[in-house]
Amino acid sequence: VLTRWASSFSVTRSKNTVLEAVGRSVSTARPSTGKRPKKPLDKKAGNKDCKADIAFLIDGSYNIGQRRFNLQKNFVGKVAVMLGIGTEGPHVGVVQASEHPKIEFYLKNFTAAKEVLFAIKELGFRGGNSNTGKALKHTAQKFFSLENGARKGIPKIIVVFLDGWPSDDIEEAGIVAREFGVNVFIVSVAKPTTEELGMVQDIGFVDKAVCRNNGFFSYQMPTWFGTTKYVKPLVQKLCSHEQMLCSKTCYNSVNIGFLIDGSSSVGESNFRLMLEFISNVAKAFEISDIGSKIAAVQFTYDQRTEFSFTDYTTKEKVLSAIRNIRYMSGGTATGDAISFTTRNVFGPMKDGPNKNFLLVLTDGQSYDDVRGPAAAAQKAGITVFSVGIAWAPLDDLKDMASEPRESHTFFTREFTGLEQMVPDIIRAICKDFLDSKQ
Repeated sequence: VLTRWASSFSVTRSKNTVLEAVGRSVSTARPSTGKRPKKPLDKKAGNKDCKADIAFLIDGSYNIGQRRFNLQKNFVGKVAVMLGIGTEGPHVGVVQASEHPKIEFYLKNFTAAKEVLFAIKELGFRGGNSNTGKALKHTAQKFFSLENGARKGIPKIIVVFLDGWPSDDIEEAGIVAREFGVNVFIVSVAKPTTEELGMVQDIGFVDKAVCRNNGFFSYQMPTWFGTTKYVKPLVQKLCSHEQMLCSKTCYNSVNIGFLIDGSSSVGESNFRLMLEFISNVAKAFEISDIGSKIAAVQFTYDQRTEFSFTDYTTKEKVLSAIRNIRYMSGGTATGDAISFTTRNVFGPMKDGPNKNFLLVLTDGQSYDDVRGPAAAAQKAGITVFSVGIAWAPLDDLKDMASEPRESHTFFTREFTGLEQMVPDIIRAICKDFLDSKQ
């Protein structure tokens, strides 16, 4: 394992700087200015202007070594105190990256700065490779659950501290974090030297892991020594609520309208399989008044709005409404149905913050033109997926689907095949959502 003792034992550093950095306490007292003191922050509530759920992902590898690990803890402690931790302010937890990631404490464990500071001081150095990618993925997937203290509607942030570079792939972990709505920051300390660059799997790893490659989510410190001046600028970034672009995800920021073929060729039992498919897609999304929304329209020659986007704001009610849809039976006018849905169901949502998706499910040939209505829907900002079953002609399906048509067209011979499509449809919606945000 490559260690980086050279940079930490640089001869040019004076001993005093090191001792000062290690021994400096985390007091936030300011010298008296003779002015009337500001109203003190409500200690218990914390800084209400900085509502965030933050995981500090610290480097516990042999790369950093025990001595710089302690300096890192000291710095993280100062950041935690300055954030203004409290019940209604920021909540923090710590994960240590080493050979295997370890969640040291969760958001729910401490709500006072003093407790957090003590917990950080007590952290033991683990050693091993700096598998930052593995630790980042683990943190994005496991750390922010409601039972571990994550709060609804509050930005989720992972601050990754990196001494040098990761020893594994970090790009995939960054993608996973974005899918989970986590804002990834990378604080890199002591960049790799020229001779060390050969050890780095991907020199552009920072840009690929952060929430957005716009400069805001990366932060550079030259060394772990004398880091006090870097505390405040980092805290200001972490408290910039409006900059947390990754808090919005495909799971909590989409409107999905289902257009369901209720024609005679479907039949009652196959119609139930279609409803089951719709339920399974809807289940994946975070449905709420501020989150994702679901609507459903059934069509034959006529159209019937089963429920619109504003009718139900909980997942339970949406799933119950889907179960209660009654089969109509009749002809197939898919083009008319697309026009009806664009106008009546998506029309009222057009200026809303969510991205709009329409899933058209049909088992046969339409009696009318689908191309014109589908093009109009897409022009209105709706991404169209076509899901064909049995006798649905591929040309019709492709004519309805958004570009690139291959990735927006799905087909199965049997109604029972709908079940296998669910994960692919969800992934396709998320991919479109991420692409539209880049």
